[in-house]
Amino acid sequence: MATQKHLTLEDRYAIQHALEKRHSFRTIARSLDKDPTTISKEVRRHCLSRYYVGPGRISNRCVHRQHCTINNLCANKKCRKASCSLCNQCNSICADFEEELCPRLQRAPYVCNGCKTRESCTLMKSFYKAQEAHQKYEQTLSDSRTGISLTDEELAYVDALVSPLIKQNQSIHHICVHNADRLPICERTLYTLIDRCYLKARNIDLVRKPRFRLRKKKVEKKIDKACRTERTMVDYKRYLDEQEEVVTIQMDTVEGRKGGKVILTLHFTNCHLMLMYLRDHNTSQTVIDIFNKLEEDLGETVFRKLFPVVLTDNGSEFSNPKALEENQRTRIFYCDVNSPFQKGQIEKNHELIRYVLPKGTSFDGLTQADVQLLACHINSYTRKKLNDKSPTESFSFLYGDELLHTLGIELVPPHTINLSPSLFKKEGLSDGN
Repeated sequence: MATQKHLTLEDRYAIQHALEKRHSFRTIARSLDKDPTTISKEVRRHCLSRYYVGPGRISNRCVHRQHCTINNLCANKKCRKASCSLCNQCNSICADFEEELCPRLQRAPYVCNGCKTRESCTLMKSFYKAQEAHQKYEQTLSDSRTGISLTDEELAYVDALVSPLIKQNQSIHHICVHNADRLPICERTLYTLIDRCYLKARNIDLVRKPRFRLRKKKVEKKIDKACRTERTMVDYKRYLDEQEEVVTIQMDTVEGRKGGKVILTLHFTNCHLMLMYLRDHNTSQTVIDIFNKLEEDLGETVFRKLFPVVLTDNGSEFSNPKALEENQRTRIFYCDVNSPFQKGQIEKNHELIRYVLPKGTSFDGLTQADVQLLACHINSYTRKKLNDKSPTESFSFLYGDELLHTLGIELVPPHTINLSPSLFKKEGLSDGN
């Protein structure tokens, strides 16, 4: 048996070629001098799931697709398809959709490599690709050696235990000695948590540390890097290539003064409509709450239709994609690091917000009604790229006035549009200062 613990890129290519030839895990393991369970874990851990069908075929994976008689779900009068089951949009808008999973993926080899019917199959597929598997392995290895290996619950527990004691001028060493059976971390790690501002207690609260002049450090936020798995810009482009006519929603955060209220923005790339929601704190839970409220107001079917794909940056407030994608109501993808141009439409639209709320302005005095009023004025602003129509008019044409009303967007007469700081003063609202 080989003593080398990790698989190499050459090993992974050998696994891929063997799977294409439909070799068993035991045969592959014997050729690489590895244990069969090692090969099984490698394939299951690094396989890639994707929806794909051959050219000219309909990507329908519903269990009812063979006998479905439902038609005209999208209410498109120009649609000439005899049944919605013959449309690529059927699965995303049908309330009776129930996904069928291939039984072959539930047993070895767990992937579609070597399957003779994969070109004609319309179900979700899973593939093992050596290059992608090796990249995922290297990223996992890198992430395991960085950051803090604590869950959010563990971090909250440590904070609740340690921060009050630090405020009582107890030293870190004293706290660790007398709470050794209660603390899941060592003394050095505790100093690291305080340095990185993960705890309520800061360096200035420590007894001796204020005597030393420390370098300025950027406040770091704990982000689970695993949230980007299969949600990168490469995955986003691949997903758009596989889907037809999918509308992307760009999502971002507009900050006022540091530590205060923030605004969540959702920008429709097809009609340039922008939704705005005021949040008390810039946390992931506040974003999740907004998504849940939107789904509750719109209904599951309409929500899936309006928000099929969401593209955002790598902010900590967007680091819980599984909660945002709950019950497959949407798909979350992330831009590359330090690449705001990849969602340039929403970044450009933020300029209109800054006309009214310049950088450095506090949002603490604003209410959701104030933000909604600002959104109405911005969305009523005529755009040349929309053939001299406003985003509100374009959205109404695509989705109807009823949805506009549900989202709280109203058309403002052109001569009354105000995109200056005087908007709130004129309306008798808070000026945000």
